[in-house]
Amino acid sequence: MKTDCYIGIDVGSVSTNIAVIDNKGNMLDKIYIRTEGQPIKALCSAMGKIEKNWSKSLYVQGVGTTGSGRQLASVILGADVVKNEITTHAIAAQKLVDGVQTILEIGGQDSKIILMRNGLVYDFAMNTVCAAGTGSFLDRQAARMGFSINDFGNLALKSSSPVRIAGRCAVFAESDMIHKQQAGHSAEDIVAGLCYALVRNYLNNLAKGKEIRETVVFQGGVAANGGIVKAFKKTLGTDIIIPEHYDVMGAYGAAVIACSQRKMKKTSFHGFGAVKKEYTAKGIKCEDCSNMCEVIEIASDGKVIARWGDRCGKWSDMRAV
Repeated sequence: MKTDCYIGIDVGSVSTNIAVIDNKGNMLDKIYIRTEGQPIKALCSAMGKIEKNWSKSLYVQGVGTTGSGRQLASVILGADVVKNEITTHAIAAQKLVDGVQTILEIGGQDSKIILMRNGLVYDFAMNTVCAAGTGSFLDRQAARMGFSINDFGNLALKSSSPVRIAGRCAVFAESDMIHKQQAGHSAEDIVAGLCYALVRNYLNNLAKGKEIRETVVFQGGVAANGGIVKAFKKTLGTDIIIPEHYDVMGAYGAAVIACSQRKMKKTSFHGFGAVKKEYTAKGIKCEDCSNMCEVIEIASDGKVIARWGDRCGKWSDMRAV
């Protein structure tokens, strides 16, 4: 007998994540893979793994998508709900952590802070510009120092005297780090200093003027970095909770939302066969009016299945699914 399940997909610029849950919100499986600039390929690969593991034992009742590629994933798979990252991360945190009031989220290319009050999103802020407040900043500095990002956190925890590194800009931080290396500071103290620099950048850019209340949850791929967790705890003076599925919270939240709307008569899910088709994507620059819209067009087997990005509906209304 097959088990009812709900699938959440989070297609981001760095990673593509999938969460499969049952009707009680229990995680059945999760996939985390690098997007590597090819969201369609990453999506199809991740869903292929889910099919291989579960297609014979699960009955998909609903699908939710989120992330920067949520529209793309929705078109290819047939999503029942399409939600932004703020909503899905907030829903996921509430599901896994009782009484959460502050959500800190740091991914590879962006970061966000979400304030919850009385079970609702009260305020939020996102950083999609400055690399110094994201995981890519740590990736680059780890590579420059000659060790894996997987060792970054443990190395930072060995520090007894973190150096002060300018963290308001990735360029200045990198220059300051090189100066500290030349001055003879240990790798442990420099790495710990980088962790504190990232935390200061995050709090100065996103949390400035905002009241951070307990319970505080830290999620996103960077939550696996013990050095960053320690820096947040010391800087904020409060405990930090890392939820069980911190690395796929957007996907988990999308799945939870799809499950909450399970009263729908029938899911729009196209089936696992959808990811076995060939897809092409291209941009169309429309110059018919002053909006100068950059339209995204997705085609499969030579047939246009969706367009989006226009403001007037000229192109998206021509969608042929």
